[in-house]
Parts: sequence; C-alpha cells; structure tokens
Amino acid sequence: MPYRELRVPGAWEITPRQFPDSRGVFLEYFQGAPFAENVGHELSVAQANCSVSAAGVLRGIHFADTPPSQAKYVTCAKGAVLDVVVDVRVGSPTFGQWDTVLLDDVDRRAIYLSEGLGHAFMSLEDGSTVLYLCSTPYTPGREHGVHPLDPQIGIEWPTTARDGSPLEPLLSDKDAVAPLLADAAASGLLPTFEAVQAYRATLGS
Repeated sequence: MPYRELRVPGAWEITPRQFPDSRGVFLEYFQGAPFAENVGHELSVAQANCSVSAAGVLRGIHFADTPPSQAKYVTCAKGAVLDVVVDVRVGSPTFGQWDTVLLDDVDRRAIYLSEGLGHAFMSLEDGSTVLYLCSTPYTPGREHGVHPLDPQIGIEWPTTARDGSPLEPLLSDKDAVAPLLADAAASGLLPTFEAVQAYRATLGS
C-alpha cells in the first residue's frame, strides 16, 4: 500500500492494492502498520463519517482547533470527488498552499490529512459517497472554515463533471459565509504551525 506525501507536508495519498474477480473487487483501504510507518504514529479513530453529495457539492475548507484538531483518513466508496488539502497553519513554510487527490471508485485511493490542515472536496457526480475516519469526534465549538473560493488560495476547482456536464459549486450556507484566509489569520482563528508540530510530536510518544 504505497504512501505519497503531498506538496503540503502532513498529508499523504494512499493507493490500495485491488483484487478483482468475476464477483467484483476486494481491497483493504486502511492498514495500520503501513500507516504508522509512513506517518509516524498509529491512527486513533474516534468517529467514522459518511457523506453523500450531488454533483457540484463543495464541502469545506474545514479545520479544527489545535490541540487536538481532527486528523482525517478519507476515501470515496462510490462516485468521484476532487479532494483538497490546504495548509492553514500560520507560520508554516507552505502556508496557503494546497494539493489535490482524485478519490473515486476506480483507483479507490485515500488521503490522510494530519492535524491542523484544512480539508475540502468537490463531488464530480451525483451520489458520490465519501467515508472519513476521524481522530477526534465532531465538536461544533472547535470546528471552523475558510471560504473554498478564496482567490488568495486559488484552488482550481473542476468545472466539468465526470459525465462531461458543466459543474457549478454548491456550498452550504455556513461554508458560503466562511472568512477568507487572510481574515481568518488576522482574527486568530487559524492554528499555528508551532502548536500543530508540538501536538503531533506527542502522538508518536
């Protein structure tokens, strides 16, 4: 199960080995030993989420207060999404930068986003079903967002669905009024790189 670290340090693309036959396909989308070897600690799962999205639905950019923040191991069981990691850690050498992984029901890749990183995705077809393993439970008062269409970040969201039809971003009311990255930083909403590194250091002990 190869791991590839993304341009944003602390995030990895994971490609599972698939075993197809006449009945269908089998794969292990998470393995504890390779995870710990690549990331440096075991994955503690406190909550498992599932979201189903119509084509064009854009969820994020979401992050949580550090500590403990919320790390996520994400895959797409049905359909396809463009999954995006954004470095929202103030003081990080890659602050404001982003990278993407296509999660779909063909290659069945996963993405792991460690604590302190921002997460978003856009659904590329109706019924796209995303599964998340989360290191901490959802806690509303500690959950925050940055606007996914912030021009300073400049994420290149798809404009065409998997079937070739045009895509228009569909945001929740909450995500539509999320602050821009610069405003979130100025208000002290974002995690600091120093705090995230200090917390992550405790996970491997």
